[in-house]
Amino acid sequence: MRATGNPEAQVVSVGNRLDVGTVAGVRPRLHDAVDSGHGDLIVDLSGLEMIDATGLGVLVGTHRRALAAERRLILRGVPPRVMRVLAVTRLNRVLTVELPMAAVA
Repeated sequence: MRATGNPEAQVVSVGNRLDVGTVAGVRPRLHDAVDSGHGDLIVDLSGLEMIDATGLGVLVGTHRRALAAERRLILRGVPPRVMRVLAVTRLNRVLTVELPMAAVA
């Protein structure tokens, strides 16, 4: 977990749900962002209220795609409920979670 100061970073918001009903629209946006940009890809989860295994799979798949493109996927604004899911699934050890600036200072 770390803060980022990368000026080339792209930010993509995913909305309030990342589940089986929404991944068909979110996955292509994330993959296009990976393929078309440079630097860090920041996925803003601050509005996320619901995530399921399908949504977690999209984050992992996007992370792998970013690594293949020599980029980093960084999760920003992860709500506590979603952070607990990442911890239980141990994805917090795989995915980079940005710390809030207050926690860095």
